[in-house]
Amino acid sequence: MGGTMQLAAEGVAAGPAPSLSLTPEIFPSLAAAEAPWRALEAAPGVVMTPYQRFDWVAACARLLPEGARACPVLLRDPAGRPVALLPLFTHREAGIRVARVIGGRHANYHMPLFAGPEAMALPDEAYARALRRAGVEAGIDVIHLPDQPRLWNGVPNPLAKGSASPSDAYGLALEADPEAVLKRCLSGDARRKLRQKEKWLVAAHGPVAHRVAADEADGEAILSAYLAQKAVRFARSGIRDPYADPAARDFLKGAHRAGALELHALRTEGGRILATFVGAVDATRFSGMLTSFDPDPTLARFSPGDLLLQALIRDQSLRGRTALDLGVGEARYKASICDETIALVDAVIPVSLRGRAYGAVAGAGGRLKRRIKRDPRLWALVGRVRKAMARSA
Repeated sequence: MGGTMQLAAEGVAAGPAPSLSLTPEIFPSLAAAEAPWRALEAAPGVVMTPYQRFDWVAACARLLPEGARACPVLLRDPAGRPVALLPLFTHREAGIRVARVIGGRHANYHMPLFAGPEAMALPDEAYARALRRAGVEAGIDVIHLPDQPRLWNGVPNPLAKGSASPSDAYGLALEADPEAVLKRCLSGDARRKLRQKEKWLVAAHGPVAHRVAADEADGEAILSAYLAQKAVRFARSGIRDPYADPAARDFLKGAHRAGALELHALRTEGGRILATFVGAVDATRFSGMLTSFDPDPTLARFSPGDLLLQALIRDQSLRGRTALDLGVGEARYKASICDETIALVDAVIPVSLRGRAYGAVAGAGGRLKRRIKRDPRLWALVGRVRKAMARSA
């Protein structure tokens, strides 16, 4: 009761009745939406991911493709109170005007900002109707919302309707006692092995420390190490380096300056960075975006990436965050650490007949990609083809 009254006092929808319709307000730019966006972010009870913070989105918007246009959509209840905001942009693809959430592959989740759990209780069709109306008003053919968490903070996401995404994400609940978290997510044998590896690492390279970038100079050093380390990894795997583009590097620097990114490193006393971890953050969650480790093969036996992840979990627990996730995609280290699988859905809301055709193709492509990723033989084949292409290049 108190939470509902507080939301109403802030001018944010506390829970529209399921029978009520939503009215979309379309903004012509991020700047035009900034004031209501920040108000919604600050509202008590808001449900959102770190990737929909205004500062993170504003930094990422510099990566929008040529010809794209930001058009955030705010959904209001009949009393005019904000219920949800989607940081959309539109872009023409093969003659079809597609709207997506700003962030693309740099964001693990593309969920809206919801005014609170009560707002999320509105039926999915109410959101779909309002978004189709927004699409008609903005001349959009289809709204494509991939990687929608089925649940967020334990609350069902009304936009998570559609085909399962190709990959899931992985999360870990934190608590005030970091050692309790580590005991929960790592066996005693695993913790002993990490302690031994740290001793060997110190014996070989001197003392090491976990470092969180506190200023631009720290941030520049960690980002430079990440970019150099990951470039080697991408080249060996035959994967295009998404951060070879200077604009992508500027996005990371800008998001860090705005406080929307945290940069972590495992570093020797001499300043050599052995591993990095970059995450989008808000008051309660660290959401892993990027990680790397020094490609020197003599360092592999020390597992610097695992040592940094352990330090990161301690750091986030001590600083009062309640959740940490390691993002979308399957990886050994994620499965070994995390105690939650975050199921994701690719949602498509067609507005026109062309949008329906787009949705059918996108759905088929997503299902095929999921099948390939879930079949170890097919996924291994993809990896071999990538490496062969990298060698030939």
